[in-house]
Parts: sequence; structure tokens; C-alpha cells
Amino acid sequence: MTVSMIVAKGINNEIGADNKLLWHIPSDLKFFKETTMGKSIIMGRKTFESLPKALPGRKNIVISRNPDFSAPGAVVVTDTEAALKESETEEVFIIGGASIYEAFFPIATRLYITEVNFSSEKADVFFPDVDLSLWDREVLKEGEENSLSFRHVLYTRK
Repeated sequence: MTVSMIVAKGINNEIGADNKLLWHIPSDLKFFKETTMGKSIIMGRKTFESLPKALPGRKNIVISRNPDFSAPGAVVVTDTEAALKESETEEVFIIGGASIYEAFFPIATRLYITEVNFSSEKADVFFPDVDLSLWDREVLKEGEENSLSFRHVLYTRK
């Protein structure tokens, strides 16, 4: 099984504030959808609650410390090992939040990072610091939308 992470992050690793994204880049949402479609996705409770509903076309797996947490359209587990056991695809995507990224980081072999040329002092959720010298880097696409420049980058663990 390949454990991949997918995230859009700002200049200072910021990924959200008040359980919301910091920017709106429709082509990045399309990239996320295309990359994760048909795969299992693992997320924390807060990330699930930030979504309008379980994401269609993917097996949604939610990690919550509360075994009674209800997540319509998703499987709820209480730890990372159970989340991986629930995955039904060769590649599984970790989609957040910060503590979920940190928990899976030691076993992740791919990072799909949208690097957004943006910073925000409002951010309250951050992607972990990464020693990028341990990863091969491939720029998949560069663009600009809603006055924000960004690039989709695939990092593969060396």
C-alpha cells in the first residue's frame, strides 16, 4: 500500500483557519478530486466536519477519538492502524488535518503539495515542517487563479 498525503499549503505551511481553507482556487479543488477519485481517503473528525458531506467516489475514513462519532457516508475508526486496515485501494490519501498528517508522516512515501504563494496570520492549522532534501521533487503544474500563484508538486521519498 502506498500512503500519500495531499494538501494545499501557504508560504509558512498554513493550511487553514477556523476549520476552513484560507483561499479558493477551483483548479486546485479539481486537482484534489482527480488525484483522489476512486481511492481511500483518511481524515480527522474536524476535516470531515468541514466538508459538506462525505466525498463521493472515494472511501471516506474518519479518525476520531470518540468511537460513537457519526460520519454519514464514512467509516469511523479510532486510530491510524484501523484506518489503514479499512483502506481498500493500493494508494490511500491522507487529507488532514494537522495531527492526522503528523501521525501518518513517518510512513508516507508521496506528498502531493499545492504550494500557494500566500501567507496568513489568521491560520491556526499548519502542515508539518518537511526536510525536503529527503524527497525528490517534480513540478506537475504551475498556475495562477483568483490572484494567487500556485504550483502542484509531487514529492517522492528518496
